[in-house]
Amino acid sequence: MNLHRKGRTALVLALVAVVGMAFRVSWNALRDIAGAVGADATAATLYPFVVDGLMALALVATLVLAGDARRFALRVLGAYTVASLVLNYVHGLVPELHGRSVDWSRLAEWDPANWALVLLATSLPVGSIYFGSDLVAKVLHHRPAPILAPVTNTEESTGTTTKRSMADLPESTPAPVVTLARLTVPEPVAVDLGKSTPVIKPLPPIEPTPVASIEPRAVPAESTRPRRATGRVPDVAKPRRPKRTSEQLLAEARTVTADWPDAKVTAEGIRREVHTSPANARTLRDAILAERATAAESA
Repeated sequence: MNLHRKGRTALVLALVAVVGMAFRVSWNALRDIAGAVGADATAATLYPFVVDGLMALALVATLVLAGDARRFALRVLGAYTVASLVLNYVHGLVPELHGRSVDWSRLAEWDPANWALVLLATSLPVGSIYFGSDLVAKVLHHRPAPILAPVTNTEESTGTTTKRSMADLPESTPAPVVTLARLTVPEPVAVDLGKSTPVIKPLPPIEPTPVASIEPRAVPAESTRPRRATGRVPDVAKPRRPKRTSEQLLAEARTVTADWPDAKVTAEGIRREVHTSPANARTLRDAILAERATAAESA
């Protein structure tokens, strides 16, 4: 394990060294290209970090991201790789660019080709700002998917009987029937320790008790949801209070309101005292007030 880790570390260090040397070779060409399109000495020195640095960032994002974000990082990596390759190729074709980091120069003799190359060289820094910011945001907001532990099917064997969990068996598999093996007692060896020592006789074998096979039966599933009451209410649960007629209710209302003034005779007061519905209470109120008015006129 330690040797394997050392090999991986050596491979990573070798890769970093190769990438660093390749960056140094490309850095010379990209610096001269930046000087040819009008960059000063400081900008020309930083220009290779803009192009090749974004390539390294896109490569790291490719290893971290997944799905559409990973494909976007691959496209950015491919585009900037092609752009760096074109600029290095132009640097090799134009001898005037070698060793001149500030002086203005043409990148191609043909005007459309020169315009396209200048547009490419000047648009790479702007693209680095946009694509680099987008890649960093995608990496910071990336949430890796949780790794699920593999499910292993373990079996424990004891003698000739295999024990498995009932959850691992399919539904159609009947429950296993465990049978008891016949128990036998080995014959004892008689030892002659003296004349008074009784002779040990072997015991008869013990017959095992037969075990009845238990067949699996389908058990209906029970719902944990509360059941809703349906159907008519039984007579036992109904109130036992007898139903009163209109005359009985009016008589009870007269008795209750006998000493009440007219202002106190209200439907709510009659309902509470007589224990009836609001509609009946209003009817009783109107009847009692009408009787009192009639009695007052006749007096």
